[in-house]
Amino acid sequence: MSAVNETKFSPDIFLLTGIPGQGDIHLWISVPFCLVYFISIVGNSVILFIIKTNPRLHEPMYIFLFMLATTDLGISITTIPTILGIYLFNAREISLSACFTQLFFIHFLAEIESSMLLMMAFDRFIAICNPLRYASILTLPRIAKMGLVFVLRGVAVALPFPILLKRYRYCRSNVLSHSYCLHQDIMKLACADITVNNIYGLFITFITVWLDPLLIFLSYVMILKAVLSITSRAECLRALNTCVSHLCAVLVFYMPEFSLTVIHRFWKSSSPLLQILLGYVYLLGPPLINPIVYSMKSKHLRARIIKMFLK
Repeated sequence: MSAVNETKFSPDIFLLTGIPGQGDIHLWISVPFCLVYFISIVGNSVILFIIKTNPRLHEPMYIFLFMLATTDLGISITTIPTILGIYLFNAREISLSACFTQLFFIHFLAEIESSMLLMMAFDRFIAICNPLRYASILTLPRIAKMGLVFVLRGVAVALPFPILLKRYRYCRSNVLSHSYCLHQDIMKLACADITVNNIYGLFITFITVWLDPLLIFLSYVMILKAVLSITSRAECLRALNTCVSHLCAVLVFYMPEFSLTVIHRFWKSSSPLLQILLGYVYLLGPPLINPIVYSMKSKHLRARIIKMFLK
């Protein structure tokens, strides 16, 4: 029997969904999510603390990393509590206002994450292709202005989602297909014409999934061109090594998002389990993996982390 028939329908709430057919082992499933939550919160908090308390790390690359860690921390705080609520307490109900609030912050922070990765690609491009002007181009006031612009861009992109959804009445079902609220998930439950939502969603998908990655790709094409012109093999490898952490962050963020976009738009007959798992990787992967990768690859961060925990 479906979840719709098992639960009394209420237009004032939505019902979140865990992994289908695994209700008997929800408590066991909660264990890895608790670990992910703990590692994400602690890892990103440690990076924020170390960068903030060490004046030597107040450089453009680490300031961008500070912004990225802040965004990842926000994503973890926004999404994982409702996920844990399902698996620990079977707390599936969420009010429309709470759902729309969570939806706004998820889309807002995802847009900020994409913007941060683009800014970090620009940072690597300047550092490798124009190192003599690096300090004069990426000044603190300029970085602050870039950050403000991307925050405003995130608000402008995410705010229409809840505004558009609040106009509708939901009478078909109130069961969502994820453990958190997403625009593309909720709009399918509306008893109205959702053409505007579809068009706007496609426009935002173009910006986040295609435009930002394209600009990052072009940055790396120019970086690779500059690196290959270096005669010293050691210098060439050292320059490429500074990009490894950022490339990992780009792949961890964009690959699941790209896969979800393809599935939602072109492969609607795909397994719901696949969509749910990709959704978890998309939202929980970056906050978990980014602090680990950057801590391992940055000798300055690694040294200070070791020093902090060995005190």
